[in-house]
Amino acid sequence: MTAKTCVVTGSSSGIGRAIAERFGEEGHNVAVNYRSSREGAERTAAAVEAAGGSALIAQADVTDIEAVQRMGEKVHREFGSVDVLVNNAGINQDVKFTEMTHEEWDTVLDVHLDGAFHATQTFYDDLAASEEGRLINISSIIGKGGNFGQANYATAKAGMFGFTRTLALELAPKGSTANCVAPGFIATRMVEDLPEHIKDQIREDTPLGRLGTPEEIAEIVAFLASDRSSFITGEVIDANGGKDL
Repeated sequence: MTAKTCVVTGSSSGIGRAIAERFGEEGHNVAVNYRSSREGAERTAAAVEAAGGSALIAQADVTDIEAVQRMGEKVHREFGSVDVLVNNAGINQDVKFTEMTHEEWDTVLDVHLDGAFHATQTFYDDLAASEEGRLINISSIIGKGGNFGQANYATAKAGMFGFTRTLALELAPKGSTANCVAPGFIATRMVEDLPEHIKDQIREDTPLGRLGTPEEIAEIVAFLASDRSSFITGEVIDANGGKDL
């Protein structure tokens, strides 16, 4: 298998870390992006290299276009052109809409949507020129169904769908693809910190009766990043245990 160069934003923990490590298992070069958790990024990079890949720690706040461009320059110096970009960076600031401040609205949309725009714009030419360019955006079940107290998060995640489908059309003449993964409730810190009775309710409402794992999402991303997915583009892949059935 030919090593690819992959950038995973927000990969110091959770789903991003699992994706980066999975790419490492395939022997890829992985740029481990983080905003503030250098220690977490170092753990991810160590896991990538232990799995058989090469890792580069790349700090950048994805809401800052100049920082993302500097990250791009660093990745190009170390690994060359990028084949796979995973827009995974995200945050939540949950509050009822009637109590939500403009700052809380902007902050969440900036990370998810401006962050995806900045990273994709930085690496677009690489993806278009790659023989197997892959843009993969990480959205959420919340983008489809909404959720109480998450108007900002739901809007941001829904925006990823339109962004993905448009980029799929624009990348298609180059032979590259863009797809989106919409996880359900995954056993990351964001979910694990919820009160136990809420987690019990989530499990009860999920036909498979459990939370998903970051590794399960990483497997889907690894497939979409591979040549096995070459005729799939513009799709939103649900991975939610059947919760929206």
